[in-house]
Amino acid sequence: MDKTFSCAADAVADIGDGASLAVGGFGLCGIPSTLIDALYIHGASRLRVVSNNCGTDDHGLGVLLGAGRIARVTGSYVGENKEFARQYLSGELEVELVPQGTLAERLRAGGCGIPAFYTPAGVGTPLADGGIPWRHHPDGGVAVASPAKETRILDDREFVLETALTCDFALVRAARGDRHGNLVFDKSARNFNPLAAMAGRITIAEVEELVEPGDLDPDAIHLPGVFVQRIVALTAQQAADKQIEKRTVTG
Repeated sequence: MDKTFSCAADAVADIGDGASLAVGGFGLCGIPSTLIDALYIHGASRLRVVSNNCGTDDHGLGVLLGAGRIARVTGSYVGENKEFARQYLSGELEVELVPQGTLAERLRAGGCGIPAFYTPAGVGTPLADGGIPWRHHPDGGVAVASPAKETRILDDREFVLETALTCDFALVRAARGDRHGNLVFDKSARNFNPLAAMAGRITIAEVEELVEPGDLDPDAIHLPGVFVQRIVALTAQQAADKQIEKRTVTG
């Protein structure tokens, strides 16, 4: 089955207002920037995003955030995005902060059909006890707080119950992919992209290099095409457009 779309705009055209999105990438590494830009032009709003972080003020999900298109973020890291912090503290944005490993496992569990799991991460903290501000009032008060989570003793150790994450759509970026949706990720881009892809009911992948079915070594495939519904081949210019959050040099 050929899953390729002619352009990113066509691939995201049915993402509507209020949709939930699992978005791959780590910082600005491996982010599906072309799909995000197409979604910005498309105009969907009130989006509920699950992603490790929300880009920067000028790149990645920060483009949608700055335009006021994101209503809720589930993530691990505010990152280098001052607008993210401003919207959260002013009550414009609902934010659920999750330990990074827990976020990864919640996405993986969603993709595997596992509804929930126990983890020691967060035991004895407000993450388990509840009360973390998810949304503030404009005056700084807490409008919505996190609920308490179930805990359980297993093998004489306390664990907290975490639920799986699934989303209406997933947006990811791969180094290589074939027309059947089999994907290969490069280095750090493999952190969250495969997990986000698994958690999407409709997964859209932008690929830097599109190959024919059979060209990928089956043993080298990181994500099988069963998890991917749409493929967008990037142009050489789009594939080369990779930003860095903090550039450091040595003299």
